[in-house]
Amino acid sequence: MNGLMGSALRLTVLIGESDVWHHRPLYTEIVHRAHQAGLAGASVFRGIEGFGASSLIHTQRLLSLSEDLPVAIVIVDTEEKIRDFLPRLDELVREGLVTLESCEVVRHAGRREAR
Repeated sequence: MNGLMGSALRLTVLIGESDVWHHRPLYTEIVHRAHQAGLAGASVFRGIEGFGASSLIHTQRLLSLSEDLPVAIVIVDTEEKIRDFLPRLDELVREGLVTLESCEVVRHAGRREAR
């Protein structure tokens, strides 16, 4: 989808890198479901350090190497589409944080195909 402009909603899902859904990374499942739902786009960002509700710090520093670094999945689309997608997250995200923030899209364009 190209051309998303103006008021939008940003959905951010914060989970652990080792979280899984049916033997595949949870972040992968979320991205694939967002794609199937026709959302404008989704990106996954791997954190280098963080902690959540458990207060356990996860870090990539060599002396305390973690296999469960924080991961953020960010999805932006219209408020209606994002809110319609939320029930799909309910069954997936058992631990983590899900936030919604209003935002304004000033540019949304896909890559042009090579000619």
